[in-house]
Amino acid sequence: MPYLSMAALQLELCVEDNLSIIETEIRAVKKRFPFVQLVVLPELCTYGPSTDLAVKMPGEVENCFREAARDNDLWLIPGSIFERSGKEVFNTAPVINPDGEVVARYRKQYPFLPYEKGVTAGDEFVVFDIPGAGRLGLIICYDQWFPETVRTLAWMGAEAVICPNLTNTIDRDVELAIARSNAATNQVYYLNLNSAGRLAVGRSIFVGPDGQVVHQAGVGREIITVEIDFAHVKRVRERGMYSLAQPLKSFRDHSVDFPPYRNSQSDPGAFAQLGPLEVPAKETLTNTETEKEVSWTETQSKTGPT
Repeated sequence: MPYLSMAALQLELCVEDNLSIIETEIRAVKKRFPFVQLVVLPELCTYGPSTDLAVKMPGEVENCFREAARDNDLWLIPGSIFERSGKEVFNTAPVINPDGEVVARYRKQYPFLPYEKGVTAGDEFVVFDIPGAGRLGLIICYDQWFPETVRTLAWMGAEAVICPNLTNTIDRDVELAIARSNAATNQVYYLNLNSAGRLAVGRSIFVGPDGQVVHQAGVGREIITVEIDFAHVKRVRERGMYSLAQPLKSFRDHSVDFPPYRNSQSDPGAFAQLGPLEVPAKETLTNTETEKEVSWTETQSKTGPT
């Protein structure tokens, strides 16, 4: 049966240059777990979230990862790196085979706007085949918040989706729920791999095509070794989750024409009322709210707390 052994590296890293650390970790994983076929790293783990450290692809940094894949006989997704292409910067994740060849590069389609400034959105989906195993799809972090991304990868034949991540905010619980939803509604294995330490809050998650959590990491360093069972994907898609829900077949067979997708740019519908995409401004109290606060304070000073 087709299996793929994978190691997901939730590492505690610095905010800048982690290249030598990552190379050491890849060698250590291969030495300790010689059965591993694919190693995955988190988003922007090499140089952190500063676009000032963007590099060219192909180039020296990517060549280091090509050498690491070749020397350790591994498929490698070294997270993502800010890629400088002309005047533009993309958030890009390469896919490297055991021969050290770059078989794909995925550019993040949804930069985390309005915060991830100066980053251009990619416009291509990426799936790739691992011979003897199956087909994988690739997205990056905020892409997962848009269900169309994973659904498109499933439509392209992806049986597992890899999502390198960089979250250091309080919405991690929501991302864990999104991971389970993406896995179950698209009947794919789903890996959301986050960093730990100074870069991010950890809590990576690996979910099966039936929506069940195979493993959820803690907040510190973890080397997560799991297997992707492509036969299980096929069975879940054929029979449904617990022989129940078969969402991909229903989506295929239904003729509904979703209005938001007809021409979302020329007719955004109610979305037109949302206003610009920008960092929220600091809110100030109105005069009425200020008067109410003063009135309440004066009352407390006269009567004491209730």
